Amino acid sequence: MSTTSGLTRRRGGPPAGAGATGGASTPTEDSGRNSSGGGGGPETSYESGENGHRIAFDPRDISESAERSKQPKLTLMEEVLLLGLKDKQGYLSFWNDNISYALRGCIVLELAFRGRISMQKNASRRNLPLPDRVIEVVDDTLTGEVLLDEALKMMKSSEKMSVSSWIDLMSGETWNLMKIGYQLKQVRERLAKGLVDKGILRTEKRNFLLFDMATHPVVDGGAKEEIRRRVRNVLTQRTVVLNNSQWLPEGLEFRYLRTVAMVCAAYAANVLENALSTLGHEAREKAFNQTDELLAEYSQWPFGRGAVRNDIGENLPGVITEEVNKAKDKELQLEVVAACLCVFTRLDSLL
Repeated sequence: MSTTSGLTRRRGGPPAGAGATGGASTPTEDSGRNSSGGGGGPETSYESGENGHRIAFDPRDISESAERSKQPKLTLMEEVLLLGLKDKQGYLSFWNDNISYALRGCIVLELAFRGRISMQKNASRRNLPLPDRVIEVVDDTLTGEVLLDEALKMMKSSEKMSVSSWIDLMSGETWNLMKIGYQLKQVRERLAKGLVDKGILRTEKRNFLLFDMATHPVVDGGAKEEIRRRVRNVLTQRTVVLNNSQWLPEGLEFRYLRTVAMVCAAYAANVLENALSTLGHEAREKAFNQTDELLAEYSQWPFGRGAVRNDIGENLPGVITEEVNKAKDKELQLEVVAACLCVFTRLDSLL
């Protein structure tokens, strides 16, 4: 896999010979004559323009645009990375060993929230711990996010493995040389480039004595501040209310559960404190204790069996239960979410 791959997909034109006859054809006719079932080239369809000329387009671009319109502007991975970045310097702490592993866990989380993967439907799975249960691809439609699509294609084409196995393999945590190819490389840099494309960061080159390194200072401080506010809301308020925004649209499925997962992932990635820096010492300690409780509560399935409630986030169990009840057909996907948070609990024990 190329380490310099960009985060915007460039697709080629029609296969050789396509449209060479110059005759007018309808979009329906051309839609059926794409290369997806043949030579492996890009899918291509055509529609007639106002001037009578044919316009080529890739149907996958249309479906990916529709996908993006239903999802928040930032993925879970991008939110966690953004929390970890130093605003002006544009790089992560050199001493943070947890963030790479946590970001791979966020990839699995994001695929589950988007309905691409779920636990394999097998009654015997309940005999295994959550992280050791096998997951499978239930929808291989591309998301338009390169890292998500790369992971999705690997999961689709490989043998079925557990949540913890996939996170380990994508992190390069394996002694099996036959599976070293599953490692996703330069995830942090590629996520940062994606945030540059979205107008959140910019790219600079910084000299560190013996070498130059690309850094990504924050341009849109509002995006990062919104994430910080959401984290503080969940960890310090008696009643958690998540306002509608492009970062968390009102119609988004699992808004509250997704936010809890982001907070837990930031905790496991050792970047959560960056969102709590404005709080006093006692308030920070209380916020970290609340995060421990959230991890304990949502790292098991069904959610909330061992919850110990306090005066923070009193409404969270109710609103998340309501979200889950509205999606009874997606319980196997939510089981993957719980499994990822269980893996984060193990990572947290190493802090």
